[in-house]
Amino acid sequence: MNQPLAYVHPGAKIAKNVVIEPFTTIHNNVIIGEGTWIGSNVTIMEGARIGKNCNIFPGSVISAVPQDLKYNDEETTVEIGNNVTIRECVTINRGTTDKMKTVVGDNCLIMAYCHIAHDCVVGNNCIFSNNSTLAGHITVGDYVVLAGMAAVHQFVSIGNHAFVTGGSLVRKDVPPYVKAAREPLSYVGINSVGLRRRGYSTEKIREIQNIYRILYQKNYNNTQASEIIEAEMEATPERDEILQFIKNSHRGIMKGYFKSN
Repeated sequence: MNQPLAYVHPGAKIAKNVVIEPFTTIHNNVIIGEGTWIGSNVTIMEGARIGKNCNIFPGSVISAVPQDLKYNDEETTVEIGNNVTIRECVTINRGTTDKMKTVVGDNCLIMAYCHIAHDCVVGNNCIFSNNSTLAGHITVGDYVVLAGMAAVHQFVSIGNHAFVTGGSLVRKDVPPYVKAAREPLSYVGINSVGLRRRGYSTEKIREIQNIYRILYQKNYNNTQASEIIEAEMEATPERDEILQFIKNSHRGIMKGYFKSN
């Protein structure tokens, strides 16, 4: 990491085998784990906690102060897991007094020009395509895919294994295992391709489909559908996860898709 054209604050804690390319700036109170590569013209600001074997491409800014007028210089952090790839010009802001941190889990791919705002919590194995944007206070589960230019409203939750199509405006919570598309954002089926890639059996995929048929295709409201699902569907981790997501939704879940006449 001996790079005379980069600036590393003496208070930063950098593992010995980290590679830092020219014209990068690393501020005080930063921790970077073993095997991480940091490209040219990256800025890593106070409060960054970056794991092992990450790759951060040129132009990215990690742990800048949040774009929140309520922020008052509190000591907050950005926590990035292991094996995360952050492509060109990504911005990840640190937390506010809400959660005191912004979190990105392990094995994520954050493509060029994405933005992750303050107090977001992103799970493991997520893929955010180019220009995807998270406003503040968003929770994203594991194995979530946001296609290019998806924009997510503050305080929204997105469940595990969900797939959101490109250019989507995500104003409501997106339940686990589904595909979300169209405007306004709507349920268009389950993410069967992603589930098969991750080892879900045909029987398990069919079970999830049957749950969402009750929720989205039987003209029940969410309360009625949840009661029927709980009464008629066998208790499984996936069923219980879906029911708990609906119960905990503060913004309300997205609607089903209906063709207009």
